[in-house]
Amino acid sequence: MLDKSHKPTWTSFEEATKADWDAVMDYEEAYNAALPDRILDAIRSLDEEWTPYPVNRYQHSLQAATRAYEDGADEELVVAALIHDTGDILSPYNHGELSAAMMKPYVSEKTHWILKHHCVFQGYYYNHHLGGDRNARDKYRDSPYWEDCRYFCHEYDQKAFDPDYPTKPLEFFEPMLRRVLSRGEGHMELNETADS
Repeated sequence: MLDKSHKPTWTSFEEATKADWDAVMDYEEAYNAALPDRILDAIRSLDEEWTPYPVNRYQHSLQAATRAYEDGADEELVVAALIHDTGDILSPYNHGELSAAMMKPYVSEKTHWILKHHCVFQGYYYNHHLGGDRNARDKYRDSPYWEDCRYFCHEYDQKAFDPDYPTKPLEFFEPMLRRVLSRGEGHMELNETADS
């Protein structure tokens, strides 16, 4: 339970006591419990009025998730399809890395890898039109997740621009997102040791 009566007196981490850190952890636990709501808000913020794409990024995200769901993908991968472009909001030129970092405590190594690398794999479909190497993804051929990422991009991401596709609403995916975000390692830095 959040103790709002605790008044911090420290001005640097090295001055903080165990009681101060207990209060911080209580606060962070309550704050982090609202993470699904913040991610849902981020997804909604992709609902821009104009786009040069056939559908906007919000509709694209819902459609990618719907395609993953209809294909029988596991819940974690459906959620990955739903949030794969949320990094666009703050970091459009490396949004895959941001989306992957955001989900790292909650998803498998495979799903994290797919999120992190999906931008390079998507480039297969358009890099050659923009002066880039459409086969740049091939530098990752030795990864055990190469084919998983190729499949994710081919079946869920690059196809998810059809304005007539029967796309499920965000409310359909919300329970899945909440379940995926309810698991995980929490404060990953607490799992680090000098030996690891």
